[in-house]
Amino acid sequence: MKRLLVSLAGLAGLLVSGQAQAWGAYGHRTVGAIAWENVAPETRSAIRRLLAHQEEIDTPQCAMHSIEDAAVWPDCIKGERWRWAFASSWHYHDQPICGSFDLKTECRDGNCATAQIERNERLLADRKLAPVLRLEALAFVVHFVGDIHQPLHVGENHDLGGNRIKADYGIAPGRNLHSIWDGVLAERAITSARPPLVRRYSAAEKAELATGSVEDWARESWQVSKDFLYPAAFGELPCDDAGKAKEGKKIVWSNEATQAAIPIIDKRIEQAGLRLAKMLDKALGA
Repeated sequence: MKRLLVSLAGLAGLLVSGQAQAWGAYGHRTVGAIAWENVAPETRSAIRRLLAHQEEIDTPQCAMHSIEDAAVWPDCIKGERWRWAFASSWHYHDQPICGSFDLKTECRDGNCATAQIERNERLLADRKLAPVLRLEALAFVVHFVGDIHQPLHVGENHDLGGNRIKADYGIAPGRNLHSIWDGVLAERAITSARPPLVRRYSAAEKAELATGSVEDWARESWQVSKDFLYPAAFGELPCDDAGKAKEGKKIVWSNEATQAAIPIIDKRIEQAGLRLAKMLDKALGA
């Protein structure tokens, strides 16, 4: 019951902040929960030791009592822009779908998700650093790995990752394309998954899903946006003959597109959770 109340308090903080989150709070917590179920026992112990220092970060409205709380902490703290605005650009790494994939662009001075995953993984693994600094790095790693697996946090069309594309979704009109993938669509995919996404995965499943580098993960998201997400939204890839983005228009996310998207989202969530577990074992394990 205590853990449930803490989780509800964390969700309330996210709602108050009024910020959009990749996968939404539910999706990010699911990524964290998958990782927790699949890390080694010594990694769990190391995470618990770091979480014991959460009060030292001094974000009581965004407490971290579990890895699920850590997964949403970087979105929760957006409510205090005066303190944390420097991290705003760390949540995405825009790669235009009408161009070519090139991670060297759109990441000035390391201010993007891919660079910050690698930076914070290094900080997390450094046992010489103060535990409170490593806890902050843990939260950023857990969150940004989730972010980079959300297709619209990489592949986009000069529309703020679909935030500028007005979209209707079933009985929930008046949204935008990004919010559909972050929230209602992700929640539908996660809750309908069979077997459930949060579980202990087999060695064979891990070998299949927990693969690739950070760049590979970003490329996958870009490819999903280019090959499926934008064509499903617009009926075609919204690029002109010169390879430039066409002007956006309001779209209706169809039921057919939803059914096609669900297995893609489930796989991205699974990949994020298992790849995160592997990264945490490397940084925190014996």
